[in-house]
Amino acid sequence: MKRSVALLLVLAAAGCSGPAATPATEVAATTKPAKTTYPLTIGNCGLNQTFTEPPSRVLILNGTSVGEAESFVLLGLQKNVLANGQSYGVSDDPAMVAKVAALPKSGLSMNKNFDVPAEQVLALKPDLVVSTWSGGFQASSGFATREQLAAAGAATIVNPVNCAFGNPQATAAEKAAYDAQGVESSFAFLTLLGQIFDVQQKAADTVAGLRTRIDAVRTKVQGSAPKKVVIMYPGMSMMNENSLPAVMTGGIYDDVIKAAGGVNAFAGQSSDATRTINAEQLAAADVDVLVVGAFTPQEKPADEAAKLLKQFPQWNAAKTGTFTTVADGAYLGPLNAYAVEKIAKAAHPDKFSR
Repeated sequence: MKRSVALLLVLAAAGCSGPAATPATEVAATTKPAKTTYPLTIGNCGLNQTFTEPPSRVLILNGTSVGEAESFVLLGLQKNVLANGQSYGVSDDPAMVAKVAALPKSGLSMNKNFDVPAEQVLALKPDLVVSTWSGGFQASSGFATREQLAAAGAATIVNPVNCAFGNPQATAAEKAAYDAQGVESSFAFLTLLGQIFDVQQKAADTVAGLRTRIDAVRTKVQGSAPKKVVIMYPGMSMMNENSLPAVMTGGIYDDVIKAAGGVNAFAGQSSDATRTINAEQLAAADVDVLVVGAFTPQEKPADEAAKLLKQFPQWNAAKTGTFTTVADGAYLGPLNAYAVEKIAKAAHPDKFSR
């Protein structure tokens, strides 16, 4: 089970190093994509990675993410996974929890920084190591570096939109991509995996299906006045210095809300907002829809929503009783369509009653 305190790892993270390389590859999905030709070289966070065949011993690092493991599942790449360190145990897709849990773990254990220590990674002899962020390869946190893994014969991939996450030497382009991440970033990782593993048609079909669902929501809510939405994760209260539920702003969260016909009630806040938001700011916020996120299966998000609506009775959401619950659909990952649909139905019920 993943522990949310690991989200704070970035405070201690340092970036991957290496010579400049071609930008991270984003392959445009088509109805009939070409098959992968090996050897295949991918530019990723300043390092070139070459594949002579589809990797068959993949290690997925934790990184307090589940999106990378879910992407492997959706593309039918379970057999290529040697060991998976990702798991929330709760999902907006009811079938996904068991599928992620079924991925092999190979006896992995986490170090004090909540990811797989270098000695375990190297001992498993993977041919590809996947991290959601650059900090997953930081030696000072006890992790194997990309250079160490290359010397051991393993390729490494960071989810491209997160090249700047945990890398103080990130380029301006990488920082801009990280700040602007959204639903399309989730699709880009699926497409990248499709290319690396030569399952490009599967990736294209998967992305097309998910994009169709989101576009259907956008069409239904088009022309409606945007509702003010706040996304809060009570199980991540350790991220807030005032012990309040973590309020998610910027990036993927704003994009999911926008696709659902809303606007983040805390849009435009600094990147430090999740840590610093206090009760007074929450009380003064204009909130039409409360979205409560579940981080662990033990949580009861509907009960937490009731508590929050009672705590902030001045919200329009409290007056109308308007809330919904999400889990992994709000994060960078392949399940954004689920969160978009849930939030849209709560924000614009009249558009979905027909």
